[in-house]
Amino acid sequence: MAHVHIIRHGRPAAVWGGVDDDPGLDETGRAQAQAAARSLLALPEELRPRAVASSPLRRCRETADPLAKALSVDVEIVPQVGEIPTPASLAHAQRPAWVRAAFAGDWADIKGDLDYEAWRRAVASAVIARPGAAIFSHFVAINAVISLIAGEDRVVGFRPDHTSITTLSIGPHGLVLVERGAEAATSVL
Repeated sequence: MAHVHIIRHGRPAAVWGGVDDDPGLDETGRAQAQAAARSLLALPEELRPRAVASSPLRRCRETADPLAKALSVDVEIVPQVGEIPTPASLAHAQRPAWVRAAFAGDWADIKGDLDYEAWRRAVASAVIARPGAAIFSHFVAINAVISLIAGEDRVVGFRPDHTSITTLSIGPHGLVLVERGAEAATSVL
């Protein structure tokens, strides 16, 4: 059975909703990225990733980089595992409140100019299409996958910590949760 790991990015240099829409990692985040790479490389051979994929956002790319270098592979950029798209009509200052409201409810209740049920299915499809990969992503994208596996409608049912590694298997009927990564309090909500 093929496995895939989905990893939340390391601690960013700026908080979500701040001035920088695409912050890189801070010093702690860079250390977390190194530790995540070591953890993934220490897995038994059948679980060890052979490929590396990432959200296009800088914090994910920087978190993926140590593992990609250790494996001598390029990082595949996968837009589908990026941040949840916010409505285009929202001003920058309105986005944090929109995200907090969206995260407090169910997928079908998210207001915006996008079908968010379809978005979460696209995230899961991008994950299932990459057996053997380590995929570096975001809090809500990871929740999208976990909620589909669990048959949950809540947007947030899991609070992955920075560089939390969640392991999934790809079975004949889709993704199966093998092990949730570490959870922690987060400033997202």
